[in-house]
Amino acid sequence: MLDRYLAPLTRRPLAALASPLAQRGIRADTVTLTAFAIGLLALPLLALNLYQLALAAILLNRLGDGLDGALARHQGITDSGGFLDITCDFIFYAAVVLGFALADPALNALPAAFLLFCFMGTGSSFLAFAVMAGKRGIESPVYRHKSLYYMGGITEGSETLLFFILLCLWPHAFAPLAWGFGALCLLTTLTRILGGVDTLRRHERTKKDEM
Repeated sequence: MLDRYLAPLTRRPLAALASPLAQRGIRADTVTLTAFAIGLLALPLLALNLYQLALAAILLNRLGDGLDGALARHQGITDSGGFLDITCDFIFYAAVVLGFALADPALNALPAAFLLFCFMGTGSSFLAFAVMAGKRGIESPVYRHKSLYYMGGITEGSETLLFFILLCLWPHAFAPLAWGFGALCLLTTLTRILGGVDTLRRHERTKKDEM
């Protein structure tokens, strides 16, 4: 929901950070994998209740996620890079939730399982539509610089980052925060399914009319 508004604000600073990296020959995929490795450190840090260090790992991961995109736009966007980026993102999101479940299994395991279930909905609806959109040549009117179609929703990258920050600042509130954010993810999944089916059906009808 917020990504479309925040992306233009961060594009220029990220481009400024990416420029010297590009000059040194650092590839976008290298940044993607480095950020992914740093992000995965959040899992054991959360399990050990080291929430401030985990938050630092999460923030560095998200910085790297923006930086690799800026590098890709500088060096040339590739399908392989887009695939690697989105795969690492979803594994990272799940790792953070698992970390909180391990931090306090008695209190956090059930809401963490619910949240992962909801993440499965947002992730699968996002990726499935991206596949169909790419197959039919449907382009996003908002994120034209991305390597695949980005469907919007109530819970996008910006909201997920804010959610993770809140969890690290108030870890004892994980359960109510997880139930609440999970419910928002379910709404996002529902709107993506309805919107995706409608978009694809309209595109199919348009193609039939052109035949």
